[in-house]
Amino acid sequence: MRGNLELLLARLAYPRVRYHRRMRVWLFACCGLVAATSVLAQQFPQTTLQVEVRTSSGPLADAEVLVNGISHKTGQQGTIRVSLPAGKVQIVVAKEGFLQASTGVELRDGDLQSIVIELQPAPTVEEEVTVVATARTDKRLEDLPMRVEVLGREEIEEKMLMTPGDIVMMLNEMGGMRVQATSPSLGAASVRIQGMRGRYTRFLSDGLPLFGEQVGSLGLLQIPPMDLGQVEVIKGVASSLYGAGAMGGVVNLISRRPGREPERDFLLNRSSRGGTDAVAFYSSPVTARWSISLLGGGHWQQQNDVNADAWADLPGYTRGVFRPRVFWDGGNGSTFFATLGVTVEDRDGGTTEGEVLQPAGVPYIEALNTRRFDGGAVWQRLVGGRRVLTGRIAVAQQRHDHRFGEFLERDRHHTAFGEIAMRGAGGRHTWVLGGAVEHDAYRPQDPPRFAHTFTIPGVFAQDDVEVAKWLSVSASARLDHHSEYGAFFSPRVGALLRSGGWASRVSVGTGFFGPSALTEETEAAGLTHLSIPDPLTAEKGHSASFDVSRTDGPASYTVTLFTSRVRHPIGVDRSAGLVLSNFAQATTNAGVEFLGTLRSEPYAVTATYAYVRSSEGDGARRIDATLTPRHSAGLVGMWEREDVGRVGVELYYTGVQRLDENPFRDESEPYVILGLLAERQFGRLRLFINGENLTGVRQTRWDPLIRPSRAGDGRWTVDAWAPLEGRNVNGGLRLRF
Repeated sequence: MRGNLELLLARLAYPRVRYHRRMRVWLFACCGLVAATSVLAQQFPQTTLQVEVRTSSGPLADAEVLVNGISHKTGQQGTIRVSLPAGKVQIVVAKEGFLQASTGVELRDGDLQSIVIELQPAPTVEEEVTVVATARTDKRLEDLPMRVEVLGREEIEEKMLMTPGDIVMMLNEMGGMRVQATSPSLGAASVRIQGMRGRYTRFLSDGLPLFGEQVGSLGLLQIPPMDLGQVEVIKGVASSLYGAGAMGGVVNLISRRPGREPERDFLLNRSSRGGTDAVAFYSSPVTARWSISLLGGGHWQQQNDVNADAWADLPGYTRGVFRPRVFWDGGNGSTFFATLGVTVEDRDGGTTEGEVLQPAGVPYIEALNTRRFDGGAVWQRLVGGRRVLTGRIAVAQQRHDHRFGEFLERDRHHTAFGEIAMRGAGGRHTWVLGGAVEHDAYRPQDPPRFAHTFTIPGVFAQDDVEVAKWLSVSASARLDHHSEYGAFFSPRVGALLRSGGWASRVSVGTGFFGPSALTEETEAAGLTHLSIPDPLTAEKGHSASFDVSRTDGPASYTVTLFTSRVRHPIGVDRSAGLVLSNFAQATTNAGVEFLGTLRSEPYAVTATYAYVRSSEGDGARRIDATLTPRHSAGLVGMWEREDVGRVGVELYYTGVQRLDENPFRDESEPYVILGLLAERQFGRLRLFINGENLTGVRQTRWDPLIRPSRAGDGRWTVDAWAPLEGRNVNGGLRLRF
């Protein structure tokens, strides 16, 4: 076993000799941890615990049973069996539609001990039981000392009808998150959490970094939401959990799990701007323990010159996505999951066919061809009845051919990741120990001088403590060694306080980010005009947040105060070219978020508001960060009835933003966007229509998108601070069987 594990993880590392010795030490340490755990497990006598879950009408199948923090599902007879060492065991049982139940049992040495737990029906206003994976302890959402925001399948389906081909709108309409357009020519965008730059946000798929350390400005446009079951978001520094790429937060995309019966889902969509989406999803059990899922999609968009200036306000593209997944559940806590992904896209922007760029008198084409392949696996095994050993592995390869007018830039990007961790529970503690290594190799062919190779091994620990029924505390820390920037220690502490219907969380953490030539600005303008006069140093950040939540019958609301500070921030000077350097003054973010919901079947209303004061140094004074509105708000109303359909209305406000290198204005205009959605179900067939930006907001109604002359960084367009395509209506059908 030791040899196989060493060989598997060694292949993750880029073949450079100077890292081999360090990697061997880390691998032998991980193997020693596994071997020691196995020996210790054999020293404890085992007792079989049987938990039977019932209701007043009989056994309850598919209930979730947490035994010392480890999740199990009851079978048709409503039972589970677990082998455990003698001692105290904590049991929590949850099932949608029923009140949660918990109890403690003292196990004695013996063959079999049984316990029966009866669940009571939940009241009319249901409390959804959500288990969160991103926090690593697999606890229920409401029991986490760390604040994690969750978007469930119902909300994902709603956003999927609006943009079936990507997750941009789904993320943009979550409180405190803003999807900022980074390249008007190709429609690229990045996610900013609480005002922090998009490069600080770590994207995961089922806990795997399939998108590398940075998802990239076009990556969000290539992820269809059809096969997502849940989205989990950690806001603020999360480097103590996920390393260098998580200084601004983490977005974890959790896939749909196959059920007991085969499921088929097909969606066909067409928009008034010439967009077409055809997406299919299939999942099915194969045997009692194996199951599979498959996602396939084709997406097409025609170029659109909305304001007749010979420039494509909406770029054209052709994209294909294919992702199979395989699942195995061996019972008694052992599971396996693996996935492969293929994305192929050709995207074209700039001047439309047969036209010329008016200031230059010649055509200007901006295009990007993407070929992406990734794969990953997660393995979990119960050790000694009280501990869970988890292994993760992920690899990805991406090829870009990017044209900026007369310049062609080609690059190759390779990433690899491996992790092994142990999770356990005892008494009031739930702990995690582990080690990970990540490799990032970027190879630009044009120009080659900005290539980099980073290898980042690290170890981490986390301990969640239930101090009292009203107080839980979480402490986590991580030690990473960046091959380019050195060693970094990233701690984080959080607490959860509860009283009646009130809950409050406080969190403080630090983190780091290893910079490279890849920023939002260089992805939009390319590397040809880039210069880095001095060696870059790592960016270091810290954040703190405090929130108060209240649930009162059908209403719930949360107020969050947050602040963050990044030292040695990487910035770009566009006044005389494209100059990348560390700024002397720190960037700061501070603000408040409000989220309120009211649910009374069949109606639901959600209101959000965010105030973000994001500032950066400019000589002796501080100025607002560019493209970051201080005020933003949203109001969503939905009527929905099962087996009938849904009708929804959305209203979003975006405030004034400071602009940079814009010859027409220094500040943007505030604007309001209105959207309407209607869906009608006819058995297995659903028909839907969605109106987006019905207020017709369009940046080119105020100013041209094309600059009078070419900027020093090579761009012909100003930054996008408002929608470019204007009003858009889409509709289609969805078939489930």
